[in-house]
Amino acid sequence: MTTTGPIGAGRPHRKPADPARVRLAAAVAAVVTVGAGLGLRAATAGSVAKYGGDALYTILLLALVVLVAPRVRPLAAAGTALAVSWGVEFLQLSRMPAELAQRSTLARLVLGSTFNAPDLLWYTAGAAAGLLVHRALIRHRRGAG
Repeated sequence: MTTTGPIGAGRPHRKPADPARVRLAAAVAAVVTVGAGLGLRAATAGSVAKYGGDALYTILLLALVVLVAPRVRPLAAAGTALAVSWGVEFLQLSRMPAELAQRSTLARLVLGSTFNAPDLLWYTAGAAAGLLVHRALIRHRRGAG
């Protein structure tokens, strides 16, 4: 809904998005992202599966950030997801993720096991893609509202 107020007359004021709807969309995005990752692993191998999975990992984290904080701005959500992705990757320089990965499939999926510098680039690509999609969805919602 667009209205104008006395302060900044002529500037549109938009009703904030309903947090419940944003959370639902983020949850759906997270499920779709996990499905895309599983599908990618099933349909491809090698670098495509590895690096595509890296990008999707960061997109999943972005969706989870929005799920937890539905009013987060797209740049903050993407930055948070990227920081966590990079943090997990650098954590792999220690022995802890590899040791946990030997005991738990979930730990292996979440934390990985071995540092790989090119992963940092693909996490960045995932954050950039997620940022663009998040911004586009906000623009679409504003146009429809």
